[in-house]
Amino acid sequence: MTLHAGRLAVRSARVARPTSADGAIARRRIETPELDARILTGHALGLDHAALAAADARLLSAAEESEIAALARRRHAHEPVARIIGAKEFWSLPLAIDAATLVPRPETETVVEAALAAIDARGPRPRALRIADLGTGCGAILLALMSELPNSFGIGTDMSMRALAVARNNARRLGFNHAALIACDLAAALRGPFDVIVANPPYIASADIATLAPEIRLFDPILALDGGPDGLDCYRAIAATAPLCWRPTAFSSSSSAPVKRSPSPLFAAAGLAVSPPQPDLNGVPRALVARKLQVNGMRAKHWARQKSTWNVAGTD
Repeated sequence: MTLHAGRLAVRSARVARPTSADGAIARRRIETPELDARILTGHALGLDHAALAAADARLLSAAEESEIAALARRRHAHEPVARIIGAKEFWSLPLAIDAATLVPRPETETVVEAALAAIDARGPRPRALRIADLGTGCGAILLALMSELPNSFGIGTDMSMRALAVARNNARRLGFNHAALIACDLAAALRGPFDVIVANPPYIASADIATLAPEIRLFDPILALDGGPDGLDCYRAIAATAPLCWRPTAFSSSSSAPVKRSPSPLFAAAGLAVSPPQPDLNGVPRALVARKLQVNGMRAKHWARQKSTWNVAGTD
């Protein structure tokens, strides 16, 4: 958006580029400056896309110009648009976010798709299902699944009380009253059985965090990024906990973002059969689905006694 003589013009993107001498460099580092400008200007003025387009000749007040400029400065500093406006759509659900949560990314919808495909292969969606989302953040994956599974009961866990408050508010605002939010590390406080367990744990190796894009490195919560020396610490914890929470007919859906080592062997060592990763729309392997191996005899009775159900869904 460009401000000319106090008017709002919708054809260029001054609000998405700095006025400093290095403005050209900063502009090149922002992938979608005009789109970002439209969203931020609409947010500042309280206008949706259609209303903004209709207001291209509207006179702006000094206060409105100041608000738009303030939002532009935040974007110039690489703060993501979703963080500036405090909201992000995921699976067609309008979700609130804040500094304690990750920004839900479109590629993570592959985890939801993989989980639903596995559920559909086992019966009709209206059946009652128990879902656990480990490290739920703003509740994106959990609420997306519950929106497709009307009779499901969902539990989201997170170590961050702030993140849980965001997820709880999202669930209430969207009418998911059959969702519970629990403060714990992954599945530490959970007792099965569950039909589906999804998770989007930290998967970035500690030494690689400094190399991430500034939108991630400077603004995403470190707790949701740092996966330990090789990026697999949380996967190890999940694989170790899985058999204690799994129903015999359950499965695990896990998003597998690029990591130096695949988490698949960890799940296989825990007695799970892991399917090849499903790619996202960019062709990047993204979603792992793990199922409990078929067992019989004493081992089957042992698992039945533990009411073991496990589903893992992975990384952004």
